Amino acid sequence: MSGVTLLRFDQVAKHYRGGQTALNDVSFDVAAGEMLFITGHSGAGKSTLLRLIHRSEIASRGVVSIGGQNLARVSRRGVPKLRRQVGVVFQDHRLLLERTVHDNVALPLLIAGVSRSEIGRRVRTILDRVGLLDRASAYPTALSSGEQQRVGIARAVVAGPRLLVADEPTGNLDPQLAEEIMQLFAELPAAGTTVLVASHDLPLVKRLRKRVLVLDHGKLVDDFRPRGEA
Repeated sequence: MSGVTLLRFDQVAKHYRGGQTALNDVSFDVAAGEMLFITGHSGAGKSTLLRLIHRSEIASRGVVSIGGQNLARVSRRGVPKLRRQVGVVFQDHRLLLERTVHDNVALPLLIAGVSRSEIGRRVRTILDRVGLLDRASAYPTALSSGEQQRVGIARAVVAGPRLLVADEPTGNLDPQLAEEIMQLFAELPAAGTTVLVASHDLPLVKRLRKRVLVLDHGKLVDDFRPRGEA
């Protein structure tokens, strides 16, 4: 871990119309090259926190920054550039149904202007890692929910983003596959990607022995670092 702060939440709150408060006075730093988890009950604010990071929403108060850049000050034209630095694994997959598995995973590389031959190599490598190499020419509608989730994970990591955020990435996977996917995430910091995972799977989180942020009704109530954190 480099010790250089990549992601910072400084007294962040998120309020919605109607009076709902999703996050309230949340502050924490994440170092470049760190992997950590966010846990908490359903509705605790985990998904809202992730949406603030990939700029799908803007904080009502406080500052969310990546690499020292205040995300609230990123112009609409600057959002696509920001998102090229942030890989996102969504709960609902968000795959392009008219494109094959290969083309869905290749999309971030295509946008980044990577050569066709390099795209092919990287896509094959990551599909092999998530156990879907034999499904490269299939369309999302032909896949199970778990397979769709793995395509979403492959798409999020294929370009080696600066930061990866994942919202319940193992929710539709069997225990063995969930363990393998988490191990894949755990290897990403060595390649330069900081990883933030929202998860309900507490036994799996404990086995990985990483830092854990605990949310409760929109407040950060614990920032747990196990002894001998990997």
